Amino acid sequence: MVNQVVVRIAAERILSGGLNPKTGKVYVLDDITNEDYRTAVENYILTATESI
Repeated sequence: MVNQVVVRIAAERILSGGLNPKTGKVYVLDDITNEDYRTAVENYILTATESI
């Protein structure tokens, strides 16, 4: 089960160029290793952005 709050936070950090708290580098989609969360974040980004 995917926690939607975690998905939203991760997606917003990726979209805004925020830092990954684990590495201290810019958060990118490749940082998400759990396939369920990665898919959920991808879907959130696709629905949250108007230009796509």
